[in-house]
Amino acid sequence: MSSRAADDIRVRPAQTHDVAAIVELMSPLVERRILLGKELVELYGAVPEFLVAVDGDDRVIGYGALHVMWEHLGEVRTLGVAEEWLGRGVGHRLLESLEDRARALGLGQLFCLTFEVGFFGRHGFEAVGEDAQLVAADVYAELLRSHDEGVAEFLDLARVKPNTLGNTRMLKRL
Repeated sequence: MSSRAADDIRVRPAQTHDVAAIVELMSPLVERRILLGKELVELYGAVPEFLVAVDGDDRVIGYGALHVMWEHLGEVRTLGVAEEWLGRGVGHRLLESLEDRARALGLGQLFCLTFEVGFFGRHGFEAVGEDAQLVAADVYAELLRSHDEGVAEFLDLARVKPNTLGNTRMLKRL
């Protein structure tokens, strides 16, 4: 475990050279089926969506992404923290920074699909039922055109159900 204090943590935009560290930190979570794995090409393409938490030596100790889904709707994606840093405020700082970014973009709601219901619940996210109508019918029709798996998860489409079993859909109004 790192002897560094939590005060040494800072959150910054991800850079392409951070992708290898993100993959390394994601691997145990993907193996335990807590996170869905992502192809390298997807991760590199999503670098502008990612923030990373780094320690005092600029080592990546956490990561998270904000994906814009619609005019006022975004998704917190791929949020994770190095195991030795769990419980030390890293996830909180990342989520807070992602929420700040969402507000700056004009988003009013954030969605996540997670096993970490307690963590997101403590940060104001609320579970939404399977039958919940989360967007207006015209927006739903537009979102159906998306090829993005996260949008399909948000809409709770049958084709993504095998990948999302056990996850909880959660929503927060900013």
